[in-house]
Amino acid sequence: MSKTKKIIPEFRFPEFKGEWSLEELGQCLDYLQPTPFLVDNTDYNDEYEIPVLTAGKSFILGYTNEQEGIFNENLPVIIFDDFTTASQFVDFPFKTKSSAMKILLAKNDNDIKFVYESMQTLNYEVGVHKRHWISVFSKLRIAVPKPQEQQKIASCLSSLDELIAAHKDKLDALKDHKKGLLQNLFPQDGEKVPKLRFKEFENSGEWEEKKISDLGETISGLTGKSKDDFGAGKPFVTYKQVFDNSEINFEQCERVQISDDENQTSLQQGDILFTTSSETPNEVGFASVLIDFPKEKTYLNSFCFALRPFNIEKTQPQFSRYLFHSPIYRRSVTAIAQGSTRYNISKGAFVEIQVPIPAPTEQQKIASCLSSLDEVIEAQVAKIEQLKLHKKGLMQGLFPKIND
Repeated sequence: MSKTKKIIPEFRFPEFKGEWSLEELGQCLDYLQPTPFLVDNTDYNDEYEIPVLTAGKSFILGYTNEQEGIFNENLPVIIFDDFTTASQFVDFPFKTKSSAMKILLAKNDNDIKFVYESMQTLNYEVGVHKRHWISVFSKLRIAVPKPQEQQKIASCLSSLDELIAAHKDKLDALKDHKKGLLQNLFPQDGEKVPKLRFKEFENSGEWEEKKISDLGETISGLTGKSKDDFGAGKPFVTYKQVFDNSEINFEQCERVQISDDENQTSLQQGDILFTTSSETPNEVGFASVLIDFPKEKTYLNSFCFALRPFNIEKTQPQFSRYLFHSPIYRRSVTAIAQGSTRYNISKGAFVEIQVPIPAPTEQQKIASCLSSLDEVIEAQVAKIEQLKLHKKGLMQGLFPKIND
């Protein structure tokens, strides 16, 4: 970095003047080994009190009832994965599972939250597999102002974090509400009517039990292709896209070469796509309904198959989206999953599953209710992403750019 360039952020609170200094992270933070705080038993339970943490994205691995070896002093701290350099800010008591971690504490009057946010601005790519804190990361330099300015910046970012957390809580509540509706808007095992029914359908009688084979024909995914066939050609819907139940972006689909004379069935709007193989039984039989569709022919992964309804009006596409995510369906499809290290469902067993079907008008009402809730959930997700982008832009202005 040029000696003539002053270290001053773009955004600054008016009461602060002067340049920032460059300091190594090791000058700002002490570290502890996690050994005294390792969990003994990994039989986690959400009813237990103490979280077991990782510095990776999952953060909370589970909850333990162990009362010894809890880190609960000198909070807040930073937990740092010594191999990946991932980090998390922690302001509550915890235990940890991995010994490949450092617990970082502020020293020399530095603000721990400020230092944590500074660490997130560092551009460091992990190369060889090794422990990084002592040998490399602690020697990286960050721009540091006086403690009072650190605290002001930390307080500003903490307020924004609290707002993001509040919106995440709201999102979780909306998802729980949808889960409850899916539980109650569809009949329970052995029942013919749902617990929760719209008033105009209270006297409409029982739902009709139908085999999946009565609803439509099944269509296999694409087979007989090698890796050389991919990279160009027609859109190709992958297993992951079906499992994620996302709005499939056909422009971003993988592409596959397929000639017009090949005996392969392309997808159509209204097809319901299912996963047939997974590493856990709870991930097989997941459904994604094709509502928006490209003009060109599109094909499906061989770890999936499609159900093409015989009469699209009698099994509304939007209703199907929710029927095949309802608890009664999920229990049925999980029961037929077979395997040990990988679980599979066969089309033969799948089409024998019975599902409850109401009249088309009730289908439309249920689909409309859940679709409206999905729109609220999507808007909440977008709001959280906007706040994250706002924080990212704010941090770019609050922390000086340095070329160390």
